[in-house]
Amino acid sequence: MADTRQRLLDGAMETIRRQGIGGASARAIAATAGVNQALVFYHFGSVGDLIAAACRSGTEARIAPFLTRLHEVASLRELLALGRQLHAEERELGNVTVLSQVLAGAQTDPQLAEAASAALHLWIGPIERTLERLLDGSPLAEVTDVPGLARAVSAGFIGLELYEGIDPGGAAAALHALEQLAALAEVMDDLGPVARRALRARLRKSAAAR
Repeated sequence: MADTRQRLLDGAMETIRRQGIGGASARAIAATAGVNQALVFYHFGSVGDLIAAACRSGTEARIAPFLTRLHEVASLRELLALGRQLHAEERELGNVTVLSQVLAGAQTDPQLAEAASAALHLWIGPIERTLERLLDGSPLAEVTDVPGLARAVSAGFIGLELYEGIDPGGAAAALHALEQLAALAEVMDDLGPVARRALRARLRKSAAAR
């Protein structure tokens, strides 16, 4: 039974890769999984519930090895480099195609939107904790909304994954700009005590003005 359930989860993701979210019917998923169509409803109740479960299961499988690598990141530039590696892996596996299809379908399907949001938060949580660790003691820590930044980073990489398909050069330029910002943050951390105090004061003033 457990094997059949997993085959259906994998079959749902593969069907979306090949046929898009619109083609992910019970019949198509069951054919991809190599099982009887009735088992979709036996194990999950509905196609929507199966796709929601597949989104979560697929994300959990991808994030598990990523967490170990995330714990080893020691700077914002290393975090960005890891993001680049993950991006390349996701595209190679065909998961960018799945992501684009799920996000498109989520615009009009509340159940799919909830499933997509839950899957994305599996990424956001670890990224937020990593940013808190990396920014600890930095002049930026006092004026940065880390939860918001974690979501901006996640949303930015989702956008770049989709954008690269139509403008690879533009996506590369965007990543280069992010690398420059990460380098700037490292320069701030290397400032002396007097310069750091002056920078903190300026950042607080700027934050208060907003």
